[in-house]
Amino acid sequence: MSKIRMAFMGFRHGHIGDVYRRVQKRDDAEIVAACEENEPTRRTLAAEGAFKITHASFEAMLAEVPADVIAVGDYYGKRGRILIQALEHGCHVISDKPICTSLQELDQIEKLAAVKRLVVGCQLDQRDSATSVAARMAIQAGEIGEVHAVSFGGQHPLLFGTRPGWYFEPGKHGGTINDIAIHAINSIPWITGRRFATINSARNWNARKEVPHFKDAAQMMLTMDNGCGVLGDVSYLMPDSFGYSHPLYWRFLFWGSAGIVDIASGGVTLYKNGEKTPRVVPLPAVKSGQYLESFLNEIKGTRQADDLSTQEVLNSARITLMIQRAADDQLTNQPLV
Repeated sequence: MSKIRMAFMGFRHGHIGDVYRRVQKRDDAEIVAACEENEPTRRTLAAEGAFKITHASFEAMLAEVPADVIAVGDYYGKRGRILIQALEHGCHVISDKPICTSLQELDQIEKLAAVKRLVVGCQLDQRDSATSVAARMAIQAGEIGEVHAVSFGGQHPLLFGTRPGWYFEPGKHGGTINDIAIHAINSIPWITGRRFATINSARNWNARKEVPHFKDAAQMMLTMDNGCGVLGDVSYLMPDSFGYSHPLYWRFLFWGSAGIVDIASGGVTLYKNGEKTPRVVPLPAVKSGQYLESFLNEIKGTRQADDLSTQEVLNSARITLMIQRAADDQLTNQPLV
């Protein structure tokens, strides 16, 4: 089989670099072009030398370079339009999260992917981690019985002044819930085997004062299909000096009828009813970058049962955008099934 030809559009968020570097090391895919339309960003990228930028216009790149895949890392508010244009052109797409910032864009993306039989990938790497896999194995083996409650925190540092300035420009970010929560919205059903059923409530607000219009704090209450309650916080309230290393960065607690699974500080702990001592759950060997492996497998027709699929990407994006809308419009008890 010939190599999958991948072209990159937009480098204004650093996450896309992970896709670029992984593709460089693969035998089944190759980078055929890269576009950055923002001139200051192009200058910075040229000085750094990590990416070979070939185009300053996305339309020109589409017209001039045959590609099977468009990988997208532009600012959030621009991604939906890029994905739609790429799908219309007949290309598979993979994006950093979020893949878009409106339900209307998502409707178009989902319709185009279905009609043209194209794959939609996303850099949802949380479930690639050893801790997520270990928690899933324990819960689905029945170690804590039926899951009745989940709480999670995805606190991030705001890093105002070093984080890209577009985050704080109107129309470019799309909301803190849509930015961060999609990781948990994708991984919790995968870990528990349950589906989200209801958005009970959600809230986002400005807690820090650096940018008064930027809603940097966000919380949500959800219900799963067995009645399990979910409470989540994905605020930008982590102290900047701790960055992403603080023990409370991405913590999950799963409360079941027979015990608790705690994902924290790079490990998994099991508190099982009837026992007096917590168990440290062994972490399995895992491979990083499975989100890209899943995407390429789906294109090649070799998708594995646990691979992240187009449908999962679209479902996670839809639920997260609906939670964002509930927060923005103060909506409650919104059904998901």
